Amino acid sequence: MVDLESEVPPLPPRYRFRDLLLGDQGWQNDDRVQVEFYMNENTFKERLKLFFIKNQRSSLRIRLFNFSLKLLSCLLYIIRVLLDDPTQGHGWSPIIWVNRSLPLWGLQVSVALISLFETMLLGYLSYKGNIWEQVLRIPFLLEIINAVPFIITIFWPALRNLFIPVFLNCWLAKHALENMINDLHRAIQRTQSAMFNQVLILISTLLCLIFTCICGIQHLERAGNKLTLFDSLYFCIVTFSTVGFGDVTPKIWPSKLLVVIMICVALVVLPIQFEQLAYLWMERQKSGGNYSRHRAQTEKHVVLCVSSLKIDLLMDFLNEFYAHPRLQDYYVVILCPTEMDAQVRRVLQIPMWSQRVIYLQGSVLKDQDLLRAKMDDAEACFILSSRCEVDRTAADHQTILRAWAVKDFAPKCPLYVQILKPENKFHIKFADHVVCEEEFKYAMLALNCICPATSTLITLLVHTSRGQEGQQSPEQWQKMYGRCSGNEVYHINLEDSTFFAEYEGKSFTYASFHAHKKFGVCLIGVRREDNKNILLNPGPRYIMSATDICFYINITKEENSAFKKQEQHRKNNESKSYYHGPSRLPLHSVIASMGTVAIDLQDTGCRSSSGPTLTLPSEGSKNGRRSSIAPVLEVADSSSLQACDLLSDQSEDETTPSDDDISTGLEYAKGYPPYSPYIGSSPTFCHLLHEKVPFCCLRLDKGCQHNYCEDAKAYGFKNKLIIVAAETAGNGLYNFIVPLRAYYRPKKELNPIILLLDNPLDDLLRCGVTFAANMVVVDKESTMSAEEDYMADAKTIVNVQTLFRLFSSLSIITELTHPANMRFMQFRAKDCYSLALSKLEKKEREKGSNLAFMFRLPFAAGRVFSISMLDTLLYQSFVKDYMISITRLLLGLDTTPGSGFLCSMKITEDDLWIRTYARLYQKLCSSTGDIPIGIYRTESQKLTTSESQISISVEEWEDTKDTKEQTNNRNNHRNSTSSDQSDHPLLRRKSMQWARRLSRKVPKHSGKTAEKISQQRMSLYKRSERQELAELVKNRMKHLGLSTAGYDEMNDHQNTLSYILINPSPDTRLELNDVVYLIRPDPLAYVPNTTSSRKNSFCNTIGQDAREETQL
Repeated sequence: MVDLESEVPPLPPRYRFRDLLLGDQGWQNDDRVQVEFYMNENTFKERLKLFFIKNQRSSLRIRLFNFSLKLLSCLLYIIRVLLDDPTQGHGWSPIIWVNRSLPLWGLQVSVALISLFETMLLGYLSYKGNIWEQVLRIPFLLEIINAVPFIITIFWPALRNLFIPVFLNCWLAKHALENMINDLHRAIQRTQSAMFNQVLILISTLLCLIFTCICGIQHLERAGNKLTLFDSLYFCIVTFSTVGFGDVTPKIWPSKLLVVIMICVALVVLPIQFEQLAYLWMERQKSGGNYSRHRAQTEKHVVLCVSSLKIDLLMDFLNEFYAHPRLQDYYVVILCPTEMDAQVRRVLQIPMWSQRVIYLQGSVLKDQDLLRAKMDDAEACFILSSRCEVDRTAADHQTILRAWAVKDFAPKCPLYVQILKPENKFHIKFADHVVCEEEFKYAMLALNCICPATSTLITLLVHTSRGQEGQQSPEQWQKMYGRCSGNEVYHINLEDSTFFAEYEGKSFTYASFHAHKKFGVCLIGVRREDNKNILLNPGPRYIMSATDICFYINITKEENSAFKKQEQHRKNNESKSYYHGPSRLPLHSVIASMGTVAIDLQDTGCRSSSGPTLTLPSEGSKNGRRSSIAPVLEVADSSSLQACDLLSDQSEDETTPSDDDISTGLEYAKGYPPYSPYIGSSPTFCHLLHEKVPFCCLRLDKGCQHNYCEDAKAYGFKNKLIIVAAETAGNGLYNFIVPLRAYYRPKKELNPIILLLDNPLDDLLRCGVTFAANMVVVDKESTMSAEEDYMADAKTIVNVQTLFRLFSSLSIITELTHPANMRFMQFRAKDCYSLALSKLEKKEREKGSNLAFMFRLPFAAGRVFSISMLDTLLYQSFVKDYMISITRLLLGLDTTPGSGFLCSMKITEDDLWIRTYARLYQKLCSSTGDIPIGIYRTESQKLTTSESQISISVEEWEDTKDTKEQTNNRNNHRNSTSSDQSDHPLLRRKSMQWARRLSRKVPKHSGKTAEKISQQRMSLYKRSERQELAELVKNRMKHLGLSTAGYDEMNDHQNTLSYILINPSPDTRLELNDVVYLIRPDPLAYVPNTTSSRKNSFCNTIGQDAREETQL
């Protein structure tokens, strides 16, 4: 047997030395074979194929060389024609023989040899087993026709002047150009638009047709009219343009035949090219083309990424984005995977948007489409979720992948992401700004229950407006409401500010009060230069620094404002009439024109505390109140700080449980929730139970071994209920519960919360809807994907309308998907006032207002809102990067140590002595340190009488014709909720028919029986619809065994209207039942380190006084 070591050569020494170092000597006797890979590429043919075909750059050079050869051959043909004398020869000989000089012949032969060699080599390299496939190709045949005759003339000199159709090389040049463009795109790794390729092919085809016709006609007419190249060019252009002057025509039949052939070819080839070009143009219109690199580098643009683009979303984004002056030169590139619909296409064709908005159809997950949108050069990328999807979690997953794709492709591009579910938020923590829809939605719904119309307040603050809405209306409330809606949040450095620079070294409350008194601006928060956290109303202990960034509410930012000082005598006159007289001019006039505000400065001198304008009326002195409002101190002293400590937390003195708490068995403790429902939730200090309640006790409608109550009335709740009607109990409900259980809310004011997952009438009655404070109706996710977009709210609207008719005294807060559907809330078909508001809304929309829906009574009163209105919060954060943080602080989603919170107080009869908003501002700043930011006002309005309140007598219907009788039971009218009307719109058919049957079927009775039946019939006719609905509810409650006590059947809000005044002028009069929005300092910021009791008599006196004046 042959030794293996003699057959296999030993390994190189470096391997054997390494094996010795490793100590493994057994490897010396192993069988090792060195294997070389890709040996097939080492052959000569493969190397040639790699150079000529596979390698992109070398192949591009070969194509370019081939294209140059074809153009050179055509150029040599033109030179030959120009040097030839067409007058020589007779008959057909000029067509067969030409005059070709020896140098020209040598050049043409050289070009032909090179071209033929290249063609044969490429044919050999691309050979795949079928030689006829290579030989019968049109480029190969044209190459043989143009090159082989020249090679023959080398060996047969007599044929050197033979005519050879070299001009046909133009078609080979066209073929080489197409291949060259394809190799160019592969070599530079750049995807060019197919439109460019198609246009290039069309132009080259047209040039080749014209050049072939010119050269063919000129050569054939050597035996006829002796045309020159220019005459032939003139003839071809006139012929192909269908003008046909007729001054130049072919004479012999071969040239005529060539013209016919060329026209037929043009009629076949050119329409095909034009059809492909038109198809590509239509496809490009759908896909949107590209955003050029040159434009991206010289101009600024942002990218909007959406799953499906709806007209409402587009217009909200464009109106809000371009509302800021410094964004007028920005371009908006929309990247959407779906085709642009007709409405969006019509809008983008408007000149206002067509020059600034570019629509690209593509996917964010493809780098190719991100390159088309020039994402790496974008100033920002907005990624919006599709809230119309049934599976909102799946929509969030798509948003997350889009955010990841953008971050991977363009790491430096700022990301603005909208997410739907809070549990998916931690996947996109890397984004610069994130808005979670369910977090904001439930937080606003919760605050609406304790601070009325918080949703309207936030919506108006995050919308860009100049406050010009409703200024042409005859209604005074619409003018005030529209003007105050123009207030927004702005920021400025204190040292650069005219508003706040003079308050450096002063307390925050002092700066806020005097800035509002002097300029009419409301200072709400600050941020230290070395700290990223924003503090809302840090309180009187906070001392303003020159490097602080101030956040304030005003009609416009300070940079767009002009200031003028009034004369001293005018100021004195104004100060004398400041609080007197029914009609007063405002101390600061706000004139919004072209983004500039002119502010009249008033006297900022300290008024006497005992002056006539601050003295209390005689009624107030009887109640033992102070005779004036204390001035706001520049730097708070210890006594005021101690007072603020107590006043900030009204439940501080509730350390011992009350009798009510003992009777109900509820014991609360302050702390952080032990469990977080999702990652990324902000820990909030709130009221907690000492012991966890068993899950079985959480069912209200079913008793258990711990609790036998089966309805809300049996629980004996001391406070009114808050009912939440939702489809599912999602994690977002955490953000609804926490604000209602916040630590700064007194224990005795905590409202029980009932979650209603289905809302039939019986369940509504069991959960205590008749004595509930608020009912919150959350939009159902299963109805969001209706076939017609605006029908997504149909079920919610009809259900709320039913609740509104059955329980008119119930405060219902509703969330809708589309803001346009707010006009159907609490709908009354014959309410003239609602119709007038509808006309006003249309006028404001025609004027270009972004808040045309603001005058709808349900929205103004805070009873309805749409989460899509908060999309502007994400858009505004591009200009104001602090808006999301401030909104989260106002809604209680984030808690920053030292930052205040949003609450409210109600103006009672005992508070009317304050009289004006400026005095209230001073009162709050000097006592509790609260900062007021607006007023929620309710006014009585004489509306047209609703049809449900009209009673109809039976005498008006004695002559009414009978309709078809129905076989319903006599008592069915009590359980029917149908609103079918008879011919008269105010009387229902069923009641009429039942009454007629009763009158016909009754036999003759005694006098008492007949009188009783007559009274029943009269009461039936005279009963209003509201009375019948009340009777229906009461009968159902009796059937369920529930008490009807407390069901207020006739009390409703139909004759009142409510609206918000954000940052009203200082001289605004306070009215009874006004609700003032406050930003209250953080109570924990003033908790002393010592454990000694703070309840001395002085503090108790101040605390009781403040609680009387500032009621939640």
